[in-house]
Amino acid sequence: MPGTSRPAPPTPACHPAELEAHGDVRIDDWYWLADREDPAVIEHLVAENAYTEAVTAATAGLRDQLFKEMVARIEETDLSVPARKGPWLYYSRTVKGSNYGIHCRRPAGTGDEAEGDEEVILDENILAEGHDYFALGNLAISPDHRWLAYSTDTSGGERYTMRFRDLDNGDESTESLVDTSYGVAWANDNATVFFVRVDEAMRPHQLWRHQVGTAPSGDVLVYEEPDEHYYLGVGRTKDDRYILCALDSKVTSEVRVLSADDPGGEFTIVEPRRQGIEYSVDHDRGDPDKGRQGRFLIVTNDGAEDFRLMAAPDDAPGRASWTEVIPAREGVRLDAVDPFANHLVVYEREDGETRIRVIDAVTGVSTPVDQPETPSTVWGGANPEYDSTTLRYEYTSMVTPRSVFDLDLETGKLELRKRQPVLGDFDPDRYTTERRWARAEDGTRVPISLVYRTDLVAARAGAGAPCLIYGYGSYEASMDPTFSSLRLSLLDRGFVFAIAHVRGGGEMGRRWYEAGKFLSKPNTFSDFVACARTLIDEGWTSPDRLVARGGSAGGLLMGAVANLAPELFRAIVAEVPFVDCLTTILDDTLPLTVLEWEEWGNPVEDPEVYAVMKAYSPYDNVRSVDQHGVPVRYPDILATGGLSDPRVGFWEPAKWVAKLRTANPENRVLLKTEMGAGHGGPSGRYDAWKDEAFVYAFILETLGLTDEGLSLTGAGLGLKE
Repeated sequence: MPGTSRPAPPTPACHPAELEAHGDVRIDDWYWLADREDPAVIEHLVAENAYTEAVTAATAGLRDQLFKEMVARIEETDLSVPARKGPWLYYSRTVKGSNYGIHCRRPAGTGDEAEGDEEVILDENILAEGHDYFALGNLAISPDHRWLAYSTDTSGGERYTMRFRDLDNGDESTESLVDTSYGVAWANDNATVFFVRVDEAMRPHQLWRHQVGTAPSGDVLVYEEPDEHYYLGVGRTKDDRYILCALDSKVTSEVRVLSADDPGGEFTIVEPRRQGIEYSVDHDRGDPDKGRQGRFLIVTNDGAEDFRLMAAPDDAPGRASWTEVIPAREGVRLDAVDPFANHLVVYEREDGETRIRVIDAVTGVSTPVDQPETPSTVWGGANPEYDSTTLRYEYTSMVTPRSVFDLDLETGKLELRKRQPVLGDFDPDRYTTERRWARAEDGTRVPISLVYRTDLVAARAGAGAPCLIYGYGSYEASMDPTFSSLRLSLLDRGFVFAIAHVRGGGEMGRRWYEAGKFLSKPNTFSDFVACARTLIDEGWTSPDRLVARGGSAGGLLMGAVANLAPELFRAIVAEVPFVDCLTTILDDTLPLTVLEWEEWGNPVEDPEVYAVMKAYSPYDNVRSVDQHGVPVRYPDILATGGLSDPRVGFWEPAKWVAKLRTANPENRVLLKTEMGAGHGGPSGRYDAWKDEAFVYAFILETLGLTDEGLSLTGAGLGLKE
C-alpha cells in the first residue's frame, strides 16, 4: 500500500550539462541518459525496471486477477466480418492462445457468402516466432489477387522490411526491401509496386518503384522530397484508376497522381504546395453512359477553415479547374469523402461528434446515418470496391461494443453484421454514458465524455467515486469515445471514466486545434485542469480519488498538469511521455524534429516560442516548493518508455523520473521501460492485456482499492470512505 516502506529507488549520477539558446542557459543534470550506447544508461533502465517490479510486487495477485477478468470477457478465437474485393472475401481471425492475427480469404459467391475453402495468406504468429517484438506494417494484395506485399518490424523502431508472397503457391519471392515505411501501392500490371523509404531522421522521404521478382538493386527512385518539413505517403484511389503520392507537412499538402495503368510514367502534380493549404485526393470514375464524367475529388481547407469538397476533371486537376461540391459550413468539419459508383459517403464532425452522410450522386439527396447514442463514434469500415452498393461502417459508444453495419445505399436497409462479443454477464444497460462540459479559464466550453455503472452513480455523493480521466490534445487528433471491455474492470469497481476533449485535438474542428498549438499550447493544459475541476465540483470524484492518464503528446499533457495543479490528482499515468519537449524540439538531429516545428513552433529561431515552451515543458518546471515556499506534493506517478521508440526518446521519461524524485523524495515515482519495444509498447495482444492489468493495478493500489474478492455485481464496489 502507498506509504509503506519500499526499497530505495535508483539514483542516476548527476552530470550537469549547460544548454544555451537565445541567451538563456538551462542546466540538465541527466542529459547523459540520452546516450543508449553508454552501458551505464542501460544499467540504469534495468535498475529502474527492477525497482518498479519490487515496489509493485504486492500487486502481483491483483494484476493476475485483472488479467484473468480481461481475458474472460474476450472472445479469444474470433473472426472479422469478411470484406469482398473482386472474387474473394478477405478477413482476419484470432486463435485462443496466439498473440497475433491470421489473415485469410475465401472465394466469394454471387453474394457475400463464401464458396470454397479458406486460404491463409499470412499468419503473423509464424512471422513473430523468435522475436520479442513484432509488428505488421503493410499488407497489400495485387489487383489480380496473386501477390501479397507485406512488411514487418521486429524491433519497435518502425523501420519495416517488405517481402512478397505468391498466393497461387505460397512461395516467397527472394527479395527484401529494407527501411520501408507505411504505405504501398500496386500498379495495375500486377508486377510493379510503389513503396516508401525513411531517412536517418525517420522521415518518409523517398518513393521507389520495384518489380516483383527482381533484385532491389534494380529499384527506381521515383521521387525524393528534399524539404525536411514534409513526409511522403503512397496509395491508390478508391476506383483503382490512379496511384497517389502525397506530400504533407503539418499544415501544407501536395498530391501527385499517376495512372495505375502506366507505372513507368511521370507523376502529375494536382496543385502545387502553398503554405497553409491542405488537400487530399480521391477519384470518382463516374458513369459516362449516364453523363457523369470521371473527376478528382479534393477535400481542402482552401477557402474553408473546416474544409470543403471540390471536384476537378481528369485532364485538368489543378485549382483553376476546381468546382465546389460541398461548401464550407459553420460548425461542421469535413474529414473525408469516400466515392462509390452512385454515391458519395461523407465523413464529418459537428459539435464534437462524428457523423456520416450519404449523398446520391445523381439526385444530390443527402441522408444522415443514424446514431442512437450521444456521445458516440462512427467511421467507415472496409469498403474496398467502388462499384459496391453497400456501405460498411462501424459504430461504438462507451457503453456499446464496436459494431459493424452494412447499409444498402439504394434501399436504406441496415444490417448489423457483427457486434464485438463481450463474454460473461456483461449488460450494456448497467452503464450510462453522457456528455458534460467544463468551462476553461478563458470561458471556452470544453466537452467531457463520461461512462459509469448506472447503479453506482450514488457514489458521487460525499467523497465522490474513483475516477480515471484521459486526455491527449495535439496534432488535431480526436480522442473519440469508444467501448473497451478492459475498462469494465474499473467501471465494475465503481470508477467513473472520463475523456477530456481538450484544445489541440480535433474534436471541435480546425479552430479547436489551432487554439491548442504553437503559442496557444498552454490552453491544452488549462483545459484539462478545468475538466478535472468540473468533475470534482460536480461531485463525480475528489482529488484523493482522481487519476489522470495520457500517452506520447498526452504524456506531455500529464507532465504539464502535474506541475500546474498537482493537488487535483492522486496519481498520474504518463505513457511514453513527451516531457522533455524543449530539449527535443531544439535538436534538429533527432528523428522527426523538423516536422514537429509546424506543431509546436520553432524554438531554435523564435525566442517567443522558446520562452513559451520553456514555461510549460514538464521536465524544465518540476518543483520542490510552490511560490510561497510550501513543499509541493506531486501525485504518485507511473511513467513508461520504449528503448526503441523513434517518436519519444526513452530518455525523456527516464530524466523526468530522476528529476521528480530529486525534487520530491517523498513522492512515489515509477519508471517502466520496454527494453525490446517502441512507441506502442508490447506488441502481442496477451502482453498488451498484461500491460493494461499492470496499469490498472497501479491505479487501484494507489487509491487503496485492492480488496480481494470484490463482487462485480453489487453497488458501491471498492469505495472506501
